[in-house]
Amino acid sequence: MITTGDGAAYPPPEVRAAHGTVPPRFGFGRPAGRPDIVPWDIDVGPDGAGLPEGSGSPSDGAAVYLAKCAHCHGLQGEGGLNDRLVTPADGGGGRTIGSYWPYATTLFDYVRRAMPYDSPGSLTDDEVYDVTAWLLLQNGLIEATDPVDQSTLPAIVMPGLSLFLPDDREAYRQVR
Repeated sequence: MITTGDGAAYPPPEVRAAHGTVPPRFGFGRPAGRPDIVPWDIDVGPDGAGLPEGSGSPSDGAAVYLAKCAHCHGLQGEGGLNDRLVTPADGGGGRTIGSYWPYATTLFDYVRRAMPYDSPGSLTDDEVYDVTAWLLLQNGLIEATDPVDQSTLPAIVMPGLSLFLPDDREAYRQVR
């Protein structure tokens, strides 16, 4: 038997799984309420759903990139301790933002939630737009004067989009 923090005793997990019983509480934590969930609900879809207000520019992004990203990804996104972000002029370089990523909004989403590696989620929304704009410029996907915001980012067509096929198998959409 396993005793939980509230003093209740239950059989081990393998026995519970076989008999379909699960303890109602484990004796720690609390139910997550809406105020707990909202700060983590920051996903951005391919169509731009979920993009926050704000904007960025490649020129401002250069400064943010140098301060927050270059130590891992190289001064120009050529790679360093971590992955190459910019497609080289010869088109090589593997799976970079400019050669593989299917949506520009995915770049924003990833930078916002996971970067910088040593302090994920620490960039403001405008800084994320700035870095996104700089990376898109370095990959030849926007011009130096192009702003990046809620309306312009989803409109950018990424070269990698054609590498992905929609999964239209209905049988796999059903939860079994």
